[in-house]
Amino acid sequence: MKLGLFGMPLHPPTRPMTETFKENTEKIIYADEIGFDEVWLGEHMSCTTEPISSPLIFLASLIHQTKRIRFGTGVIALPNHHPAVVAAEVAQFDHMSQGRLLFGIGPGGLASDMELFEVLDGAYRTERMMESIDTILKIWSQDPPYVIDGKHWKISLKDMVIPELGVGFMPKPFQKPHPEISMTAMSPFSDSVKTAAARGFGAMSANFCPEYVIASHWKKYVEGCELAGREPTGHDWRVARNIIIAESDAEARDRVMDPAGSNYYYFDYLWRVLKSVNYTAVMKDDPKQPDDAVTVEQLIDSMVVYGSPKTVADKLVSFRERTGPFHGLMMASMDGMGRNRAWEWETMRRLAHEVMPTLRKATSTPAAELLAA
Repeated sequence: MKLGLFGMPLHPPTRPMTETFKENTEKIIYADEIGFDEVWLGEHMSCTTEPISSPLIFLASLIHQTKRIRFGTGVIALPNHHPAVVAAEVAQFDHMSQGRLLFGIGPGGLASDMELFEVLDGAYRTERMMESIDTILKIWSQDPPYVIDGKHWKISLKDMVIPELGVGFMPKPFQKPHPEISMTAMSPFSDSVKTAAARGFGAMSANFCPEYVIASHWKKYVEGCELAGREPTGHDWRVARNIIIAESDAEARDRVMDPAGSNYYYFDYLWRVLKSVNYTAVMKDDPKQPDDAVTVEQLIDSMVVYGSPKTVADKLVSFRERTGPFHGLMMASMDGMGRNRAWEWETMRRLAHEVMPTLRKATSTPAAELLAA
């Protein structure tokens, strides 16, 4: 069972970028020190609350400040980039980190970025994303000439190739044949999970999904594995969750329900964003429930795992038994203003040292047994 940190990241829009970059840097260094296996950071070009425009640039600054933690792009929005640029930059990072890269890809989820890059239509974004990853894999798999005649991007590099000078050669990644590729999912019964599993990619379920959505992702993962003729083990399936751990259940509840707390801010903010784009069903336990009847407290109770270390361990084991045998738990990274920093770092420490030993024992249950159940 891998333990990771997943960040959009999300901060109040009034906080200076310099301050939040420093905060996230210190948090990832701490995660590395206490035993986290991975960190994933998202990409957003046009949002001050989610200020990392290039996860590769940000994560590159941490290569020599950490020892073992692996770096995931969560995600690079492929429809917004030329695939040759992504192929070259990802290969460079993989060499710089000596294989510590996890290559997370997706269509992008920020509406303002979709408008910015003129990719508002969902089917169009998905088509561009799949063409992009196919193009990237072709570039990595060969030497020049490169002639890839896609619908959205046409790659041609055949005339200006000078082998003895290395001119015209695209870089290949450090990891062979390439870094682990993962796709994110947040919608109920997301076809992204099915596609990822069928292609041999990993899948990651978002932290702002109710339990039934996570369980639906396991069903789609199984479908994708069946299409590919491989066993659905769940070893390349990660699930992100908001987590708060304190000495007692009561103290943890007080923290998570505190209106000044970062988890409260997170769900209030995200709910308002999704309402503005009419996409609230993704966060509701009951998709038919009227939006006006939904409260922040209800969202928190539905999607945050909180309590004492024993309570959180029990909840996570039960959650995994109900949803499916994921083998990566990604703790959602929150804002660290005021006392939220101390609360989050306590949660990280207790999660790594007190909860994960119990949860890791649960991974001994074979996926076949859960399928039969």
